[in-house]
Amino acid sequence: MLGALFPTGHDRRLIPQARLTGPMPWVIAVMLFLTLLAAAAALALGSAARQVNADLAGRATVQIVNADAEARQKQALAAEALLRSDRAIAGVTQVSEAEVRALLTPWLGSGAVNRDIPLPALIDVDFRAEADGATLTRLRRAMRSVAPDARIDAHGQWLKPVFDLIGTLRWLAIALVALLALATTASVMLSARSSFAAHSETIDIMHLLGSTHQQIARLFQRRIALDAAMGALIGCLLAAPVLWMLGRAAARLDSGLISAGSFGPIDWLQLATVPIAGIALAVFTARVTVLGALRKKL
Repeated sequence: MLGALFPTGHDRRLIPQARLTGPMPWVIAVMLFLTLLAAAAALALGSAARQVNADLAGRATVQIVNADAEARQKQALAAEALLRSDRAIAGVTQVSEAEVRALLTPWLGSGAVNRDIPLPALIDVDFRAEADGATLTRLRRAMRSVAPDARIDAHGQWLKPVFDLIGTLRWLAIALVALLALATTASVMLSARSSFAAHSETIDIMHLLGSTHQQIARLFQRRIALDAAMGALIGCLLAAPVLWMLGRAAARLDSGLISAGSFGPIDWLQLATVPIAGIALAVFTARVTVLGALRKKL
């Protein structure tokens, strides 16, 4: 029916054919570009939080602070023996004094870290599972009798404020993705309504000649799909080099927390679904908008 009413290519005039000169592809391109950046940030933050938490959840450090070097070392050996006998612990490593001084030198300077300054004895502890509060409390109580100056600190507790900040930023990025999706929906809705109003008389004639609401809506869907696909392509071409440069810059920082946020195959697959979801959202919005306008008009 529609093929007889509109020769090949004439149905495309319901929405202007000037693809790149019209506003719709560029609006979708900008929205998708920002959505890809926000989605990449959310995925990277989530990956960093999971990996760092997995690395640190089963680790702790025993610190023995005592000015007497002989008493400090005696307590360190007793604490190490106690920890090795505990079935919840997989490995125990006492950090040498030279390593402790090397760790403090970047912060205090080589002149400040000398052999006249007493340094705490440090013992790295690897648990078989996550170091929960009950296990740490039990070890602290057992440690009091053999090493009264010992203090056990779980690595996860040190970085809890960092994890909280990462979680907040991740939810903020997710909220930004949702807001951009709403903005894209509103833009497509306005474009579809504008095109519908501009071709109101043609639509009336089509309807009188027997065209159904579904057939008319399909014409708008086709043109919006082309606009959205072109905008998605431009948005991806803009986002790809930006994400690549950010990844390179993050790798040069040589930070464990930042490198933990690198993308895996699943993350890239999820990111690849963003432009597809954007096109599907634009087509669905155009269809719903045009069908609603047709019901009101006819």
